[in-house]
Order: sequence, then C-alpha cells, then structure tokens
Amino acid sequence: MAVHNELGKKGEQLACDFLIKKGYKILEKNYRYLKAEVDCIAQKGNILVVVEVKTRSSRYFGDPQDAVNPKKIMHLLSAVDHYILEKDLDVEVRFDIIAIVHQKNKTKMEHLEDAFLYF
Repeated sequence: MAVHNELGKKGEQLACDFLIKKGYKILEKNYRYLKAEVDCIAQKGNILVVVEVKTRSSRYFGDPQDAVNPKKIMHLLSAVDHYILEKDLDVEVRFDIIAIVHQKNKTKMEHLEDAFLYF
C-alpha cells in the first residue's frame, strides 16, 4: 500500500476512535455506493453523522478540509441518500469533516461539525 494510503487509513481509524470517545456509535466504515465512498457513518442520538476524514502530512498544500470540494460533496450526498433508503431510516443528517495533520510524530485533529450545507 502506498504511504499516502496508509496515512489515510490511519487517519480514518483515529477519527473513528475519536468519535467513539465522544459518544458516537459507528455504523459503517468506508461505505461505498457507485463512485462514492463515505469514510464513516456514525450516529449520536437521532442524528446520522456522515464523516469525511482528510489526513495530510503537512499543511503545505492547505488545510485538509479544503480538499472536500463540490464534486466530493455530491458523491457523499448520493451515497448517503442511498444508505438512508437502503436502511429505511428516519433520521436527521449532519455532514462533518475531521481534518488531521500528522507531521513530525505529532497529530493535530479538528472536528468540523455541520461542515457544509447540502441543499
């Protein structure tokens, strides 16, 4: 596996562990639908939380969360819509980003709740 893929997987695991500590229940990891992959689908109360995890080894090319572009958002919407229909859920949906920078053996994590609007 390429180094950047390993970093991404490590970031996703750190994000899931973080969410569990905050009282979230992890429902799915790496949920796929067509061209989309949702890093983490979690639930807290009656809120379905769709989490996109972005991990970088530096901020040289900007903040990790800046990589969540309109095309990525459209793919996430499509996948989550399918997930909700597939599971026949009646829940409120929130889209979060967990941005992680792992540099020089230090990890900095930022949880952005309600990171973008989807309508």
